[in-house]
Amino acid sequence: MSDRLDDRKSLLTGLDTIRSQIDQSGLMNAVDTFEQRAISLMTSKKARNAFDLSQEPESTRRKFGKHAWGQRALLARRLVESGCSFVTMLMENAYQSGITQPKYGVYNWDSHAVNCHIYKDAQHRFPIYDQAVTALIEDLHERGLTEKVMLVVTGEFGRTPRLNTRKGTANGIMQPGRDHWPNAMSMLVTGGGMQTGQVIGATNSKAEYPVERPFTPNDLWATVYRHLGIDPDHTFPNHSGRPMPILPFGEPISELL
Repeated sequence: MSDRLDDRKSLLTGLDTIRSQIDQSGLMNAVDTFEQRAISLMTSKKARNAFDLSQEPESTRRKFGKHAWGQRALLARRLVESGCSFVTMLMENAYQSGITQPKYGVYNWDSHAVNCHIYKDAQHRFPIYDQAVTALIEDLHERGLTEKVMLVVTGEFGRTPRLNTRKGTANGIMQPGRDHWPNAMSMLVTGGGMQTGQVIGATNSKAEYPVERPFTPNDLWATVYRHLGIDPDHTFPNHSGRPMPILPFGEPISELL
């Protein structure tokens, strides 16, 4: 973390000359203030303590998994306990922290046949995904954080119900994969004082399309905003004074409330 912060500070220093030359409006003074606030936050004692995973018992770190995803999940909980109101945890590159990338794997979830052999990739990816997410959910329950914390685990797109077979770009071998599918996708939501233990907006048995009332991502975001105390119907003026909604449409998911 310290290396990344140093890199960003070096980048800012390198841009200072350019910014001072091009800025004629004084707006950069405000940017400088925000930068100083951000650096002060990241170098504070409270932040250092939150990012110091060595303060956690070794048994807890093993429960989450001694790999990038598991330790990120543990860090997310520590950040919430330190006062962060919104934390994003990226679960993309599974092949870190001693986990070797398989010959037919891919670094992210882009499981097209041209990118990976979906079965072999899943053998490596799913166990650490399951460990990290399960440990985080159990940890939130054990610490009494399920009223405070709303956990959303989601990707960005659905996948075709049927497998496709294509020649892999990297290996030239015919292999199975799945392409984009906009008609349905799945996500996991828990905590937030919600009514959990449900399947909401279920699809047919082949995950082709919803058979219950369909939802959109905006319905999920409206639910998240409500949990954060933000009115999902609130509007704010753009530069011309025209009212712009936070969401163009969408309602909190009533089954969860």
